[in-house]
Amino acid sequence: MIKTLAQWMVGEFNNKKQAIDDPAWYVHLKLWHRPVRCELGEFCVFAEQSNVLQLDQPYRQRLLILNQDENKDIKGQYWAFKEPLNYKGAGENPERLQAISKADLIELPGCQLNIQLNHKQFIAQAHADLKCCFEYAGKTRQVIIGFEVTSDKFTSFDRGVDPDTGKSLWGALMGPYQFDKDKDYALL
Repeated sequence: MIKTLAQWMVGEFNNKKQAIDDPAWYVHLKLWHRPVRCELGEFCVFAEQSNVLQLDQPYRQRLLILNQDENKDIKGQYWAFKEPLNYKGAGENPERLQAISKADLIELPGCQLNIQLNHKQFIAQAHADLKCCFEYAGKTRQVIIGFEVTSDKFTSFDRGVDPDTGKSLWGALMGPYQFDKDKDYALL
């Protein structure tokens, strides 16, 4: 089951249809999910995204580690890069991902997901009692995480919130981002 999830996750995605249908709320984005060899889990997925009008300025570099426990439950754990600029643009240039090691990463303890297969889609939900936080520009940032994935679609519920007030700041403010798969990177 985890292999199917990893195969469905990896690829190049865009939300063009959503951005055209509702441009006031959805920026046209390109999202890369690249398979990566790493020592931290059964499957590792590098994620990066960019506004299609600024493809040379990708952001949100992160690594999602997928593991399956003894009960066959799938868990996801996000990790950040100590030096994210070293991996900027790796979505389009995956050769930059060949030497990732645990020493390059920072575990994001509250950024854990429970992932279940529900009919013909995987649903990833954050632990209700954890806060997914990270440091950015000298400030603590919080993101409410979650996604759904099928063989040809990726839906992101990620939404940045103020960690003190809970006020929504960015991301899926008016509903999830809905990405269609343009290229499949599944070589698993």
